[in-house]
Amino acid sequence: MKGLFDDVIKLDLPDSDICYVPKFISSAKADVFFDVLKHTIPWQQDEITLFGKTYPQPRLTALYANNSKSYSYSNITMHPLPFTKELLEIKHALETYTKVAFTTCLLNRYRTGSDSNGWHADNERELGENPIIASISLGASRYFHLKHNTQKEHKQKINLQPGSLLLMKGKTQHFYKHQIAKTAKPVKERINLTFRIIK
Repeated sequence: MKGLFDDVIKLDLPDSDICYVPKFISSAKADVFFDVLKHTIPWQQDEITLFGKTYPQPRLTALYANNSKSYSYSNITMHPLPFTKELLEIKHALETYTKVAFTTCLLNRYRTGSDSNGWHADNERELGENPIIASISLGASRYFHLKHNTQKEHKQKINLQPGSLLLMKGKTQHFYKHQIAKTAKPVKERINLTFRIIK
């Protein structure tokens, strides 16, 4: 994976520290990772409750970690499995690049354009004050939307390519929300790996 990082895009958004690396993993390697993870991860579909009504979460998820720390969001508590060989390979490349030791990976699988992840910030208490979130995309491209909490003119839309890395640091989660919106366009499956630190 060395030599692919020439094209690093720093997002020009105030109150944030976000960069995008389109070719963090080569396309051939990304295809292999996608196929293995799709067929070997024990994907689950939790239920979420919004305004008193309960729905199946509009995507599949899984949690992996090198410790036993659970992760909670939207009244869902997930308990991690030990990292697989493939996840450890990706984690090692990510840690070599970022010089950050991640403990945990939340995986999201978007099966169709109807699968989505609504507006939110990764600001759960267990992630710490200024969490570092490293998001790696595999499979189909999907648009990632960012918007400032109070200054609505500060927003961005990025088409996350397979093999890409989106790195959010600093105070980003204090000031921005992000989403993967539903789309009526025909899209193939996408798997997203979000590495984070839970101590």
